[in-house]
Amino acid sequence: MVRAWFMDNETTDQRLEHHLNPPEYLTLEELFKSTGVEYFKINVPTYDSDGVLEKIRKARGYSYEDEITCSKECLPDYENKLKNFFTEHLHTDEEIRFVIDGSGYFDVRNGKDDLWIRVEVVAGDMIVIPAGIYHRFTLDVKNYIRAKRYFVGEPVWLPYNRPCDDMQCRKDYLRKLEVGFAA
Repeated sequence: MVRAWFMDNETTDQRLEHHLNPPEYLTLEELFKSTGVEYFKINVPTYDSDGVLEKIRKARGYSYEDEITCSKECLPDYENKLKNFFTEHLHTDEEIRFVIDGSGYFDVRNGKDDLWIRVEVVAGDMIVIPAGIYHRFTLDVKNYIRAKRYFVGEPVWLPYNRPCDDMQCRKDYLRKLEVGFAA
């Protein structure tokens, strides 16, 4: 099950678990209220036959999917890709990841104080990162994750590095943050 906690602003080693000591863990409800990040638990051995994932995909309009494996052996230009993933950015569409194997971290900024919240994902975790939220991704010390990616319509792969507060998706996200997110 996913864990989330406030962390410090360390940027020198993205694969270490830098966080405040002791970590201040958030519940899934607190994570959602402060960031809009949604979480679903999916059964990896049966996800293609039990209907749970298909129900989520249909309800949210996810019409495109692919799969990515991040490891030194499988990802071309591994070191540079990880640096790019770890650069703080946002997207104009939500980012959906379902972890099939391995583990990693999505760091998201909370709305109140602009602090980093580290979200640890492992096999069976599916998270939805809203459009317009500043975030980044890194692997943990295992250096391996395999995940499915979902999109509404054709995939949009463009990251917009911070600062980009004038973008409409950012303004829309901040408005949702102010009035509260609806699940």
